[in-house]
Amino acid sequence: MAEVRVTNRDGSGLALDAAEGRPLMEALRDAPTGVEGTCGGECACGTCHVYIDAPWAAKLPPRSEDEQMMLEAIGELVEVRPTSRLSCQIRMNPELAGIAVEIGPVP
Repeated sequence: MAEVRVTNRDGSGLALDAAEGRPLMEALRDAPTGVEGTCGGECACGTCHVYIDAPWAAKLPPRSEDEQMMLEAIGELVEVRPTSRLSCQIRMNPELAGIAVEIGPVP
């Protein structure tokens, strides 16, 4: 398990454990964060949008073409930042223990 530090949409914070090898979205969806993950991790809905704290963003693999396209699509409805990611596309691993994320607005 890897700890994830979460800032909710209302500014409150919590720490939760995310299973290594699993998408971050699953841990966020199963906790009281408001992440929906409607598409089940298929990179097709944008309801798992998060902002990654800048120091952690550089530790992630680059966005896939599909993720980039989905972020561009939701960018017409919500603020997309340079550190925006879809949490369904982030596989947890030991190097990400302690990652800090802010839950993005729902498109």
